[in-house]
Amino acid sequence: MDAEWKRVAVALFCAAGVSVFLLKWREHQKVKRKLQRARDKREKELGQAEKAVSWFKTQALEVNRKLNCSTAVLMESLKQLEDIDSHKDGLLYGIPISIKDNLGYEGYDSTCGVLTKLDDPAVKDSVLVSVLKKQGAIPFMKTNIPQGLLNYECSNPIYGRTVNPCNVEKTCGGSSGGEGALIAGGGSILGLGSDIGGSVRIPAAFCGICGLKPTNNRISLHGLSSCVKGGKTALSAIGPMARDVESLALCMRALLCPDLFTLDPTVPPIPFNQQIYESSDPLRIGYYENDGYFQPSPSMSRALLETKELLEKAGHTLIPFEPPRIFTAFHEFVIRGNTADGCVTLLKHLEEGPIDPCMQYQAKFWGFPKFVKKMIALLLRPVYPRMAAVMHGTCGVSSPADLWKQHREVEDYIHETIAEWRKLELDVLICPMLGPAYNFNYTGKLFTAVSYTALYNVLNFPVGVVPVTEVTAEDEDQLKHYRGNFGDTGDKTFVEVNMIDMEFICNLYLIEVMKVTSEH
Repeated sequence: MDAEWKRVAVALFCAAGVSVFLLKWREHQKVKRKLQRARDKREKELGQAEKAVSWFKTQALEVNRKLNCSTAVLMESLKQLEDIDSHKDGLLYGIPISIKDNLGYEGYDSTCGVLTKLDDPAVKDSVLVSVLKKQGAIPFMKTNIPQGLLNYECSNPIYGRTVNPCNVEKTCGGSSGGEGALIAGGGSILGLGSDIGGSVRIPAAFCGICGLKPTNNRISLHGLSSCVKGGKTALSAIGPMARDVESLALCMRALLCPDLFTLDPTVPPIPFNQQIYESSDPLRIGYYENDGYFQPSPSMSRALLETKELLEKAGHTLIPFEPPRIFTAFHEFVIRGNTADGCVTLLKHLEEGPIDPCMQYQAKFWGFPKFVKKMIALLLRPVYPRMAAVMHGTCGVSSPADLWKQHREVEDYIHETIAEWRKLELDVLICPMLGPAYNFNYTGKLFTAVSYTALYNVLNFPVGVVPVTEVTAEDEDQLKHYRGNFGDTGDKTFVEVNMIDMEFICNLYLIEVMKVTSEH
């Protein structure tokens, strides 16, 4: 009997062992099947994506391989193709459009190039994306940005560096640098960026395309991601980028529609003015070759003067203009306005993860304690007055009363500029852009060069840029004598010009500039 029980016990033990083995084997097979399903799903999605890519994404992916300009391929564009017939009347029907990383798209991150915003996908589309879809456009790709967005290079620790399609040894500009590179490289025909100091205009200039910064809230900012929301001194705007001015105008005409005004009632319900856009009346055009703060490069000065001459030959009147109190405007409103909190908000976003090389100079500069900044500014003032003023500006405001004072001073400055504009009876203004494209990691050191662009975020004037010429050997030779700060103690590709106006005739003037310059 005992022997029989032993045999039963051995059999049960063996059966249990086999059962455990079978369970483990089944679990292992379950995991393998799960992994295989995931792989199959991925392959199926990639296959579907390839079919969609075949019609408008192939070129974009090829450009991205060369330039590293994308942060996400929007797979939902495939589904949008299935529903596009319901938007046949839209002005952008069937047009693939790329968008900057910080423009909200449901299900996708808007990282601003910082780890604190990673793995936080938008729960719904931004107003801009919603309007694009209602107009029949197909957003298909999100594009790269610099870390924190407050730099005019295009590199961050998450997605890496985007390079210039005209010269891969140069930066493409920023912060809408991925857009500039993708469009100039032929991967997109129309894109949307944002601009708080030149972030649409600088990459457009560096990459040789067209760009437009409208006034603040001309296009809804609702759903726009940012590391420094809340500033009211230098104002942000969303604007289009393309290879020609007609595409900019088409985009603005499409976006300024009833859907936009309904989805965001804070946007003034003013449609695109086709009559002004098509006007051929001669204009009174103000101009300046330099702003008295930062010396433009020889190629930029030449571009401005050649454009002035061509516009005069075309029948327009050109009048010299001088921006009022540029040092005050740049130090007190641009620098101090963008860092009103003493850089605390932005630096918090930079605490997690590494600092990108293009941001290291700025991060160190901004990161000094306020009392240290003030002490350094005091010591530098007799020898390096510009650097001292910038250092002091990054201390921010001292109190709510000081912030209100700044806002009053900005209002006064805007009215002072408008008064000078009206005194000269100007329709529009032309000035140089910064550039051409810089070497990598120099933008932080040359942050003050944005005086030509950031001023108009303070004034809240619409501004556009168009390519008018290219750098010559003579321009390069003249750089030997170049002094960016007009020879003071701080002095140790494509060329574009800025067009500014107070009413929305920017597109009309951009067309005129492209016309007269393309004929020569």
